[in-house]
Amino acid sequence: MWRPGQWVSTLTFLVFLTLGSVAQAAPYAAMVMDARSGEVLHSRNADTRLHPASLTKMMTLYVAFEAVRRGEITLDTPIKVSSKAANEVPSKIGLRAGQKIKLRYLIRAAAVKSANDAATAIAEGISGSEAAFARRMNRTAKALGMTRTTFKNAHGLTEAGHLSTARDMTIMGRRLLYDYPQYYNLFSRRSTDAGITTVRNTNRRLLDAYRGADGIKTGYTRAAGFNLVASAERGNERIIATVFGGRSTATRNAKVAELLDLGFKRAPTRVAVRKPALPTYAPSSHGGAGKTIRLVTAVKKSLRPRMRPGSESAPAQELLVAQADIVEAVDTASASSAVSSADIEAALSQAQTTVAQAPVIKPAARPKARPAQIVAAAAAPAPRQVEPEIVTRASTKGGKHWGINVGRYPSRFAAEKVLLKVALAEMATLDGSRRIVVRGNRGFDATFAGLTRDGADLACRRLQARGNTCFMVGPG
Repeated sequence: MWRPGQWVSTLTFLVFLTLGSVAQAAPYAAMVMDARSGEVLHSRNADTRLHPASLTKMMTLYVAFEAVRRGEITLDTPIKVSSKAANEVPSKIGLRAGQKIKLRYLIRAAAVKSANDAATAIAEGISGSEAAFARRMNRTAKALGMTRTTFKNAHGLTEAGHLSTARDMTIMGRRLLYDYPQYYNLFSRRSTDAGITTVRNTNRRLLDAYRGADGIKTGYTRAAGFNLVASAERGNERIIATVFGGRSTATRNAKVAELLDLGFKRAPTRVAVRKPALPTYAPSSHGGAGKTIRLVTAVKKSLRPRMRPGSESAPAQELLVAQADIVEAVDTASASSAVSSADIEAALSQAQTTVAQAPVIKPAARPKARPAQIVAAAAAPAPRQVEPEIVTRASTKGGKHWGINVGRYPSRFAAEKVLLKVALAEMATLDGSRRIVVRGNRGFDATFAGLTRDGADLACRRLQARGNTCFMVGPG
């Protein structure tokens, strides 16, 4: 038989046990920062490593913005959705395996709807796999000063070792604001077009309720609780507040509003804005840096032809004239950076005709004494047989000893045509470079030379993003 007091005691114990388990599953942590200076105005358990949940997507989006800035991908690049991305658990927008969707729509879905399928598709579209993308996320986090963060995936679903802190996520929110302000408006949109559907903002309650709020990102899992990184601007002041481990959307939003109020109360009215510098690191992601090789082009052996015994002086002179005509014809066609394909073809045709009309020299049956004219000709240096180049500006100042190869082609004309086409399409990065065609055993290599290493790397990334063949060529 239960005594009346036992019911109350048992119920109290169960409530205490339940609340205790919730608190243990989602510890509370918070930080308030003056976004202008990076000064910390308040913190609590700010360096405790906790589950970030969908706050992870702030880094996913940061890396996506970085990839666009570096020319690795464009906002209109179609990304093919994998079965892995399509099968992610909600929140999601319902992507189907095999369909293609532009990167801009995936970014909107991840930023506004916090869609897990969109986050995974972004990762695979940029780095080839989510694992490779997570490694890039970790390199970026380290470069940003997020010292206690480890990412295992692009969406933030609970995974062993996938942890961050309130301090690191506050830093992340500030970097999104200052490093990519052109995209920051995404986080304040109440709804947006995600390509296959219209999505609504998961943070719209705070955006509507708190004056000056304009972002940034919510997150929830059972292990994490209700997380939020929020930013608000009033006059010249901007505050970022982060909460980990809220018990519900309402209590989390109330706590964030309280922290934002505290921030505006403590922050000075006037303070110098100290924008952080962009991170410097090598994001060796899928489709990123081009392949680097060393191309040896130095002449190892003299190409000067030996005089034939018993050769007649007149035919020898005619042959030298024919060779000079070839070089002159190609150089004339190559002198201008605006040379057309028709001009190049005409110059080559003229050179071939000159060669065809040159007489064939046959050696005498028996060597004879050399005439004076031949002896004089032998003393003078014979013209060196050079490999024709298509050249624009020939500058190698400032460490411009790098280049990019845009393919190997069956004919010189085809290689020159591709070089001209690429140069016109990519004038921003290839301006001032040299266009060179080098004949090899298996075809004609089309190469742009006279670039810096960073310039060659950027040009290659931009060309690869448009589907062009490209790899870097290091100094010989």
